[in-house]
Amino acid sequence: MKVGAVFPQIESGTDPVALRDYAQAVEAMGYTHLVIYDHVLGASTTTRPGWTGPYSNESLFHEPFVLFGYLAGLTRTMELVTAVIILPQRQTALVAKQAAEVDLLSGGRLRLGVGVGWNAVEYEGLNEDFSNRGVRSEEQIALLRALWADPVIDFHGRWHTINQAGLNPLPPRRSIPIWIGGYSEVTLKRVAQLGDGWFPWRPLDDALRGQLERLHGYAQAAGRDPASIGLEPQLSLARLPEATWETFVRDWQDLGATHLCINTMGLGHTSLDAHIASLRMIKERLGF
Repeated sequence: MKVGAVFPQIESGTDPVALRDYAQAVEAMGYTHLVIYDHVLGASTTTRPGWTGPYSNESLFHEPFVLFGYLAGLTRTMELVTAVIILPQRQTALVAKQAAEVDLLSGGRLRLGVGVGWNAVEYEGLNEDFSNRGVRSEEQIALLRALWADPVIDFHGRWHTINQAGLNPLPPRRSIPIWIGGYSEVTLKRVAQLGDGWFPWRPLDDALRGQLERLHGYAQAAGRDPASIGLEPQLSLARLPEATWETFVRDWQDLGATHLCINTMGLGHTSLDAHIASLRMIKERLGF
């Protein structure tokens, strides 16, 4: 099982030197990948007294592709993972272009996690349709893979038309792994049919175990080996009692998790150095 770190987006600050030092420290400790969340716009709660979203305009979010472009030249081996890019609120060809560039600059180290999001305010600001985001994302995934595979493509879908055009440069591998986040039943089917992996970031309870079983069933129905679909749970140090950390990791290993990411947000840290210290602590504690 590969173990990565969750970049502490909302607690990361804006010092580019500190961002560099954080990424290099994570890599030097032996973490195999760095996971970054995505939000483009934050809604102001001033005129939304009933706002229930987990983030607002006061939540700091670095743009994942730009940050990964910066970190690509400052790291050497660490996989760069979006978890997740909110795909349907972005133009598909532009995502393909940005992802291909990051993959090129990093020497083939990008893993593109995608999801459909929850923030209608953000969709409105980006001039994209919130209501059909799920089904539209399926066509987007097909188009991404087509654009990465061939220099020139013809693509005629419900929402996208490309006539004899393509990307240059292409990603080094002519493909980029696409993982999917989300928990609805239609998302599980989407993972089973289209995804290279799934991010199950909810508590490992009977409900999530049931979802995993159904995911395996959907994969078999689609003619896929369930073991070919990666799994990356998240160990959030602030949300799980310390006494349960080892059990959490062991249970997911038994369930076939291929990856694990460690989230250090929510611990009260006020610097990236403090996040680094927590990553060092948990690595030594669990023997990664």
